[in-house]
Amino acid sequence: MSEIKITIRGREFKARLNHCAAAQALCYQMPMTVVMDELNGNEKYCYLKENLPTRSVYPNTIAAGDLMLFGGSCLVLFYKSFTTAYDYTVLGAIENPEGLAEAVGSGPVEVEFAVVSE
Repeated sequence: MSEIKITIRGREFKARLNHCAAAQALCYQMPMTVVMDELNGNEKYCYLKENLPTRSVYPNTIAAGDLMLFGGSCLVLFYKSFTTAYDYTVLGAIENPEGLAEAVGSGPVEVEFAVVSE
């Protein structure tokens, strides 16, 4: 399981990625800085340059701090918990999402992803 650091407006969040092909492929793209757009008042998203391998599931419940892939190239960071009818490839989650919603704010936000350890 890989540990990554997600930096948003100077705040650092540690996340653990699952052992899956999509998470591994995402790690190969790190370090990376992306601008994530707002959607639905509960998530930030951006489209990656390349599709990642998918293994979609219906999680039913999304937790604040979940990092997922929608389709093959849409990276999604959820900052609020809610129920969903959509399917995602689960990449991992922030260990302690306290303060995440405040850090991402409203509108687009620059987010840096970096691998800490394999």
